[in-house]
Amino acid sequence: MTCIVGLTHRGRVYMGGDSAAVQGWTRRQTALKKVFRRGPFLIGYTSSFRMGQLLEHHLDVPKQAAGQDDMAYMVTGFIESARKLLKDKGFTKVESNSETGGQFLVGYQGQLYTVHRDFQVGHVADGMDAVGSGREYALGSLYALDKLGPTTRIKRALAITAYFNAAVAPPFVVRSMA
Repeated sequence: MTCIVGLTHRGRVYMGGDSAAVQGWTRRQTALKKVFRRGPFLIGYTSSFRMGQLLEHHLDVPKQAAGQDDMAYMVTGFIESARKLLKDKGFTKVESNSETGGQFLVGYQGQLYTVHRDFQVGHVADGMDAVGSGREYALGSLYALDKLGPTTRIKRALAITAYFNAAVAPPFVVRSMA
């Protein structure tokens, strides 16, 4: 359905997304932006427009406690708030006693986090990640284009991904925050 690409550079998080809306064999250009800011978070989503709309317009996360580690905060404050929101609004699914949601990237305090379908919070050491269709193309492109500036690097990685993956399409939107 889409590709979201994120990376960290000099204390900032950069995130880009495409504009494809795919259903079956049909691909349309959406006017909805898949990367947005919500409070101190930069979020880029795949999986479902409904999930993205809930995160963009309804997500309320408690403030981080003084002295609390950022990863601990993401696992407790952030993800528990996101999980509760998605559950309360009927987005999550429960199968075989396991709750699942969608995938998205989160920028917070200059770091990039990945939220997986099982609500695991990932934090990769190299400061770059991607979710959605063509994830592997995007990651390979980000790695190969490491000499470019972050915005250009993300747009090129998304363009390369769109070349190989029919579920990814321009225009590409890139946002950043510290």
